[in-house]
Amino acid sequence: MPNPRSAAFTAVFLVMATLVPHGVGRAQSRTDPVDTLRRDAAKARAELEKATEQMRDRQKALQSSQVKLRGTLKELAAAEAELNRIRQPLARLANVSYQQSGATGSMAIFGGGAPDAALRSTADVTLIAKAQQALVDRADELQRRRKELASTAQDLQSRNAIEQTRVQQQIDGLKQKSAQTTRQLNAMLNKLSPDKRLELGCDKSLAAGAKKFPNGLIPSKYLCPLPQKGRELRADAALAFYKLNAAYKRRFGSQMCVTDSYRSLAEQHRVYAERPGFAAVPGTSNHGKGQAVDLCGGVQNSGSVQFNWMEANAKRYGWLHPAWAYSNPFEPWHWEYGTEDDYQ
Repeated sequence: MPNPRSAAFTAVFLVMATLVPHGVGRAQSRTDPVDTLRRDAAKARAELEKATEQMRDRQKALQSSQVKLRGTLKELAAAEAELNRIRQPLARLANVSYQQSGATGSMAIFGGGAPDAALRSTADVTLIAKAQQALVDRADELQRRRKELASTAQDLQSRNAIEQTRVQQQIDGLKQKSAQTTRQLNAMLNKLSPDKRLELGCDKSLAAGAKKFPNGLIPSKYLCPLPQKGRELRADAALAFYKLNAAYKRRFGSQMCVTDSYRSLAEQHRVYAERPGFAAVPGTSNHGKGQAVDLCGGVQNSGSVQFNWMEANAKRYGWLHPAWAYSNPFEPWHWEYGTEDDYQ
């Protein structure tokens, strides 16, 4: 059978995302296209899975019916073979019976000959009659069985032919639906901005896996790229950063300036060697957890418009300027995803 899932869904891997606020202090007034695409993809997948399961049930029923048909045809062939085997004995018995019912036979039985010959003739006729009747009864039974089996086989063949057509139609329908859905989802995907595409491809569920790895040793598959080239964060932090970055862009007309994000253990050692006593000890940095960024573009200057905006709005998106960064050491550029409790 053809595989009804041959057309791949390019956007079905999507996960739920939070809505992007339309402006500071206001809830978004329109549906996020990323959420719309995710819902449509999930709905299409569910519908296709349901239709596929129905098709499989129909295939199983057809296969069972085909097995029954093969068994019926086998029984019919056996009945035909047995009937053919007893045709010649039936013919011989009929001929013997005809001869025994003639004059000579009758005279022998009813006093025309010696008594012992008459007894033998009577026994022979009785035996022949019983054997003949058994064969005739078996032949009648086989004829009835053959007729029933032939009727059943014909009915099964007819129904199976119809069912095969229906299964094929269902498979063709699934193919068309899959292809149509793929075209629709790809069309929606192509309309998204590059930033929205990043959000679309970032699976929040990967964050749990990233937390299992040591600081600075998180495999790239558990990290999501930021709009800023070459920068990455843990999935949950990245999704929150996308929202923060979009709000910042609406306010200042440009994306956030990022000088650092996830920092591998090797990179932590390099930074520590350059700034001993100031940079975190390698293996302890929140950059190594994939949940911290260092910002520029004005945010690095305490009291600037950009820094003040971050202080007022970053928490809306899950980001904060930790207490230690205000004094020990003073790092206005350093921002982290989560709560203060996460870093204690």
